[in-house]
Amino acid sequence: MTAATAGQAGLRHIAELTSRETEGVTRVRPEGDGWLVGVEVVEDRRIPSSGDILALYEAELDAGGELLSYQRVKRYRRGSGGMGEGP
Repeated sequence: MTAATAGQAGLRHIAELTSRETEGVTRVRPEGDGWLVGVEVVEDRRIPSSGDILALYEAELDAGGELLSYQRVKRYRRGSGGMGEGP
């Protein structure tokens, strides 16, 4: 599995599990025999969009792209640089 494929798999898993709109993949890193994928998710849409609440999730995948675990790492307001509250 390539990093690009792992990223797509992580994005798909997080979207399915959270039922929320994903913004994109923020990280793909080999981890043991699998991959660690970071995915940014819109948790609360606001008007204007600069008030949106985003979250960063990490998905741990096996070598075949199957989800082993996931967790929300942090929440933050769009444009804050991800310096918001923890899980």
